[in-house]
Amino acid sequence: MSRSGVSVRLAFAILLLALVPALLAWAGSPYFGRLAQVVLVAIVLTGALNLLTGTAGLLALDTVVFYGLGAYTAAILSVNAGTSFLVDVAAAVVLTSIVGAICGFALVRLTSIFFAVATMALAISFHTTVLNWGDLTRGPMGYRGIPPVRLFGHAVGGWLESYYVTALFCLIALFIMHRVMHSFYGNAVRAIREDEECALSLGLRTRLMRVQVYTLHAAIMGAAGVLYAHSNQFIGPDNFVMFESALVLTGVIVGGIGSLPGAVIGGIVMVLLPEALREIGNLRALAFGIVLFLSILLLPRGLFSEVRALALFRRDMPNSPWSRRRRVP
Repeated sequence: MSRSGVSVRLAFAILLLALVPALLAWAGSPYFGRLAQVVLVAIVLTGALNLLTGTAGLLALDTVVFYGLGAYTAAILSVNAGTSFLVDVAAAVVLTSIVGAICGFALVRLTSIFFAVATMALAISFHTTVLNWGDLTRGPMGYRGIPPVRLFGHAVGGWLESYYVTALFCLIALFIMHRVMHSFYGNAVRAIREDEECALSLGLRTRLMRVQVYTLHAAIMGAAGVLYAHSNQFIGPDNFVMFESALVLTGVIVGGIGSLPGAVIGGIVMVLLPEALREIGNLRALAFGIVLFLSILLLPRGLFSEVRALALFRRDMPNSPWSRRRRVP
């Protein structure tokens, strides 16, 4: 395990669990507390999509499908059946995993732009379904009165407690994604991304592994949807439009495809940049587009590229190409 990688993870955990809450408490504004929670959920979404698009090489626009499926699962169960937060998370993970596996088996045969178009069709179909299936999703009115997060009998009240729950969830999700990406399994998935025929010749079950990655990214997004529903206490079809999928994909590209630190940076940028440009009103979308276009043009590998991420986390590993103490046979 890379010592530098451990130091980075420890510093990030301290930042989320100590420094950011201290700054939020000093600011004393629920607005900034809520904005911080949205940023953390966005980081989880960009990380999950980066696992699929960056590591596996499958360009997808289906974020709102599994994110929304998790959110609606939590809303329906908690409002109609009175289930707890942890039960909602478990139900959403199971449901999104099943749906993700089914969609994955159907879609991973497609490549390049064809896969992207198919996932875009899924996103549009999901939005149309939740908008028109009024008996189940309450249509355009959405679900109101979703109970806040409740853990072990304790109702999480106030923005600071809610922030800590969101931060803990974000750290767990990032740890899972990190362990997958920087493992032998992650290396095998990257090999499939680079040359599928070569990977097949080495005995890798390429289709199955892509389905597994697709299922994992769906489950993580579903869990993020549950957290969003319980923290926001309202969801509706407008929360899961095609633009949200494009925004998450933009965060992955700007941060750095295949890089988990880049996904974190991209998640922060995709939330805070539009918020910072709110003061310019109707020109916000134009300014946001220009900034993103320039970043992609000038930094095609993103703000934190995959190569830099691999070097950061594997620098102290023996026989690593980035190792300072590589053994020579």
